[in-house]
Order: sequence, then C-alpha cells, then structure tokens
Amino acid sequence: MKKVKQNISTWGLLIFVFLLATLSINAQPKEEEHTEKVTINGYVFDAIIVDGDTIIMADLDNISISSPRKFKNREDYRRYRKYRYYGSKVFPYAQKAIKIFRDIEASTETMSKRRRKRFVRRKYRQLKREFKKPMKNLTKTQGKILIKMIEKELDTPFYDLMKDMKGGFTASYWNQMGKLFSYDLKQGYHEGDDPILDVVLSDFDISYKKGE
Repeated sequence: MKKVKQNISTWGLLIFVFLLATLSINAQPKEEEHTEKVTINGYVFDAIIVDGDTIIMADLDNISISSPRKFKNREDYRRYRKYRYYGSKVFPYAQKAIKIFRDIEASTETMSKRRRKRFVRRKYRQLKREFKKPMKNLTKTQGKILIKMIEKELDTPFYDLMKDMKGGFTASYWNQMGKLFSYDLKQGYHEGDDPILDVVLSDFDISYKKGE
C-alpha cells in the first residue's frame, strides 16, 4: 500500500469533501434515467437520458481513451458510458482535493502544530468556497465516483481518514449513515469489486506532483 502521512489536520480537508458528498446524497432525489432514440446529422443513435443530461450511445471503431475497451454486453458498455460521463463531472473536484492535500502535506512538514492549524484553516475555507455549491448538486452515483477517485489515489478508506480526524465514535457514526445510502466507509477502493468502475477510474489521472 502507498504510505499516506498521518496528518490529522490534512485529513479534515478530505473529510469535508466526503461530508459534502454525503449531504448531496441526502438532498438529491433518485436519478431519473431512461433511453430514447436521438437523431444527429441524419443518423439515429441510442441515448441514455439521466436527470436531463443526454449520453449518446454510439459504436466507435478503433477509438479508446487510454486503451481499447471491450465489454461483455451492451449493458456493461452503457454503464461505462454513464460512469465515465459522471467521472468527467467530478474529476476536477477530485484533482483539486488531491492537489490541496499534497500541498498541505509538503508545506506543513516542518511547521509547528499551531502554524499548521492556521494554515489548514485557510485551505479549508478555500476548499469550502470552491466545492460547497457545486457538490451539493451531485447525484448519489457521482458522489460515489468522486469518493472512489480519492480513495484510489490515497489508497486509504474514508473511514480511516475520519477516525484519524474525529475518532472512532464519529467514524462509526458516519459509516452507519453511509450504509443507509449503500456506501461502506470501511470498504475503501479495491480493484475488482466493480470492473466497470475500475475501467472508468483508470481513464482519469488525479495524481499530483509539486510544480504541476
């Protein structure tokens, strides 16, 4: 496993991301989805309509994102297209969260506890300004993909992040809340649990190195 520095204040930023995602899960209605035919330049395509957004289902020969994609059936391909569309929506937030995490990790390494607390507080306000409004509009599936992106990059379940920040009682409370919406904070990201999600996450690189 990757080694992730046990900086309690830093965890708080990522926990804030999770809490906002949890709020969006509570606030958003169930995703409305149906299929229909659409015509583009005289050609007829199948399309998935999800909460008013149209995702075109087209057969593209010899085109891939990072490597050729093969699916067992059309349903898997359909889910891939939907997940990837959602991934493109939450990717900027995951990328920004990781960047802030890495910056804080490097910047606070030699700071005193008091200075680190002030520094993290400023970053927290920055994260809140940037993320609060757009994240409240996320659907349940979009929030899940965002969390999995971050868990994959840090190789750490959100339960562990929460426990380091707020203690075992709070972590257990939020884990139970997450289960109400079919999300287990202790599970983390494990390649193979959802092959379609694995493919989608491999299409997005949220890693960050200083200077990027």
